[in-house]
Amino acid sequence: MRMISLHSDLQVVASAATGDEGVKQFALVRPDVTLMDLQLPGLDGLEAIRAIRELDPKARIIVLTVHQGEENIYRALRAGAACYLLKDTLPDELIDVIRVVFAGGSPIQPQIAAQLARRIGQAALTDREQQVIELLASGLRSGEIAASLTISKETVQVYLRNIFAKLGVHDRLSAVAVARKRGLIRPYDSLNQNPAKS
Repeated sequence: MRMISLHSDLQVVASAATGDEGVKQFALVRPDVTLMDLQLPGLDGLEAIRAIRELDPKARIIVLTVHQGEENIYRALRAGAACYLLKDTLPDELIDVIRVVFAGGSPIQPQIAAQLARRIGQAALTDREQQVIELLASGLRSGEIAASLTISKETVQVYLRNIFAKLGVHDRLSAVAVARKRGLIRPYDSLNQNPAKS
């Protein structure tokens, strides 16, 4: 953030360590451009983007994250982000992107565009299939997944077959590996499974 303040036309007006705090800071400060990570405790980055866009449908949000999966990109842009950058983006490029987004643009890096194009051409998992793959990735077996979702073990098998077909795999390990690579199973989901009540 310090390197942003080195530019006379840019100023950091607030920062936040959690998604909830980020939404509160946005409501108080109303920045021209918001930089948002996806991996945040409590309210994750995608939920924070949605909350900010509810406060201000014209909010300009840049996702700046280490997560490259095409599903992460797709979800972030669908949630209302203007741009998706990886944290290894060069400082000068980040500054340029902030200025472009402030002016109303939505620049997309070529590698991000390529991943997004791949995602658009893929069959999306249903909400239930998404739940099943996340539970599978957490180490649960079919019977445990069935109990967790209050469905039969046979129904779990049907969902697994559908997931395998959509991901182009033939077994559970491959399904989890591909789902992780695509960003269907987000590394930060585990941060939000049991958020503390306050």
